[in-house]
Amino acid sequence: MWRPVAALLIFGLIAFATGAEQDVLELGDADFESTLKQHETTLVMFYAPWCGHCKRLKPEYAKAAEIIKDDDPPIKLAKVDCTEAGKDTCSKYSVSGYPTLKIFRHDEVSQDYNGPREAIGIAKYMRAQVGPASKHVRTVAELTKFLDTKDTTIFGYFSDLDSKLAKTFLKFADKNREKYRFGHSDDNSVLEKQGETDKIVLIRAPHLSNKFESSTVKFEGSSESDLTTFIKENYHGLVGHRTQDTSRDFQNPLITAYYGVDYTKNAKGTNYWRNRVLKVAKEFAGQISFAISSKDDFQHELNEYGYDFVGDKPVILARDAKNLKFALKEEFSVENLKEFVEKLLAGELEPYIKSEPVPESNDAPVKIAVAKNFDDVVINNGKDTLVEFYAPWCGHCKKLTPIYDELAEKLQSEEVAIVKMDATANDVPPEFNVRGFPTLFWLPKDAKHKPVSYNAGRELDDFIKYIAKEATTELKGYDRSGKPKKTEL
Repeated sequence: MWRPVAALLIFGLIAFATGAEQDVLELGDADFESTLKQHETTLVMFYAPWCGHCKRLKPEYAKAAEIIKDDDPPIKLAKVDCTEAGKDTCSKYSVSGYPTLKIFRHDEVSQDYNGPREAIGIAKYMRAQVGPASKHVRTVAELTKFLDTKDTTIFGYFSDLDSKLAKTFLKFADKNREKYRFGHSDDNSVLEKQGETDKIVLIRAPHLSNKFESSTVKFEGSSESDLTTFIKENYHGLVGHRTQDTSRDFQNPLITAYYGVDYTKNAKGTNYWRNRVLKVAKEFAGQISFAISSKDDFQHELNEYGYDFVGDKPVILARDAKNLKFALKEEFSVENLKEFVEKLLAGELEPYIKSEPVPESNDAPVKIAVAKNFDDVVINNGKDTLVEFYAPWCGHCKKLTPIYDELAEKLQSEEVAIVKMDATANDVPPEFNVRGFPTLFWLPKDAKHKPVSYNAGRELDDFIKYIAKEATTELKGYDRSGKPKKTEL
């Protein structure tokens, strides 16, 4: 019995995959140029079947192709296997990594694609590449069709396209065509139906409409700067859908609800929890921002708080203006979320700190700092301090270790602390801008609030010369140039 069932399952999976990919053109050396010549705008993904990033991108790419398949002006999405049928084509276009995406105008490369890697983002980015930045709507029927979308739209109603406001709108649209969706109309029937003249309106995506805020927001300013601020403040609403492509739009202080956010397969379930967050967000509008995010897309952020997501209810995590982290420890409910926000704004919550255990002994020449003892070991030690932020897997860090150990041994009798901290296992204080490994900072004992990035050499002599020069008090064993002092017999 299992054989027919297995066969049906396999057939179903193949059919699903084929269906999902049917809107993506599969091209090779034999038909690449001839096919692209037939299409004005094509996004091409050059890939290798074994490539992990390609495998993750392919379903999103297929969804994007399905979203835009009926667009006018038309846009095509295509793919080329660089290991088989498209070897020569990939070589011609200097493809050296996978996936590589390029935008073609007919059979000529227009530009490299540097946009989003999720379906909706890909579709939005590509739609911005064709036609005018703002869709000129000329009839009521066109307007109805244009607003039948899953995207938030910025629409201008103008009695005169030569007006100052219209020109401001069109200029803004041209500068932001890849980020937002724009439309405008000067048709009398459209203006009469909407009851608007000389007005710019932000129209929220239908699936984000809710009873806690208006589905449209009118712009009351006049300048391009005013319009920029208006969009920034209103585009995502009270509780925005924070994705990997829009995460930079959301600034601290921010409260994020992480759960199974999926507006494609489960819009009703997604909005069930969003509406409960909205109820609280409405009470604190203007004081702190709120967002929802997919737990699967942002598992790395959950990991920063030590969370392994379990269950269906949202996990609530927050960052304040100083980027300190806070977590709602109780089970999600409207009441618990409201109390959490009140305490966060009042400064009554203890921040969450990711930290290794404090070492039982810290007597070695190189002192070990963890998040929980950082102030004691680095800030309040009463000494000039050199601190290294490292990663256990980092090759440059491993190369530095014996040099750093020897430096600490040579300076044991000095009023200087040599410290290191695993920045992958501990929260790094926000005043230290660590973007790579190893990263080192020098902290004079009387100015610990102003860490200085160490950018000198990384040999032993380089460290000694730097510390000898910068030390608050001249070293006992070295002069200011870093030369050893002579010991009198």
